[in-house]
Amino acid sequence: MAVIWIAAGRFAAAYDNNAQAYITAVETADGQALETGVRDAINAFVVGCKADGIWNAIKASCIMAGARTLNGCLVPLVGTAPTNIGFVSGDYNRKTGLVGNGSSKYLNSNRAGNTDPQNNQHASVYLTVKDTVAGAYIGARNAANPAGSTQLVSRTGGIDADFTFVSQGGTILRTDSTDRLGLLGLSRSTSASFVNRLNKSSTTATAGSENLATLNYFVFNRSGTNLFSNARLSFYSIGESLDLALLDARVTALMSALAVAIP
Repeated sequence: MAVIWIAAGRFAAAYDNNAQAYITAVETADGQALETGVRDAINAFVVGCKADGIWNAIKASCIMAGARTLNGCLVPLVGTAPTNIGFVSGDYNRKTGLVGNGSSKYLNSNRAGNTDPQNNQHASVYLTVKDTVAGAYIGARNAANPAGSTQLVSRTGGIDADFTFVSQGGTILRTDSTDRLGLLGLSRSTSASFVNRLNKSSTTATAGSENLATLNYFVFNRSGTNLFSNARLSFYSIGESLDLALLDARVTALMSALAVAIP
């Protein structure tokens, strides 16, 4: 990593501009500096996403780990800050993220379900602790038009539960026969099908696209009809279509690096 010389004969890392802007905003929200290892991990994630060609597709995102405080973890990596509905400091863990309560707490991403093109969108979360109730990890759904929704939903919750990916009326059910911890996501780049990712494996579902929901994406819930999750999540992203395997690798590496860097 390149370095620059600063006052008092000390070296400081020359970070990517987007990474540095995010780090500065988190430290301001936290009221104190992050550890060098945490800053390095964030920078490596941003630089890596750019090298993979997936950075520009991420339009709204939070790294809900690494920061020292709840306020810091809700600083947006990209896009608009989410609105916090009910979360308190005790719900946040620097290594494992933010935990829902399955009944009332969620984040309003403030990004509408139809902001991205109908055939060019993705949504993802990084799950660190499984849910024990049925719930939506992330979703935008109009109550009057469920066919236009985009959702990642745990149908029954808990271990070995069924998990449903919903993309504008097209759905795919995948059984959690092993472990769904890690990145969960869906990405649509064509009108005829969409890709979903679970357990480090991506599959393609043949399902036509429809007019998108106009309500905002919620995290730990879905808009339109409430379906709260009590999972623990450490990342979410919303935006245009991207390679979910590449995103998975980058977020997984980020979380591993944060776990090492945080005392």
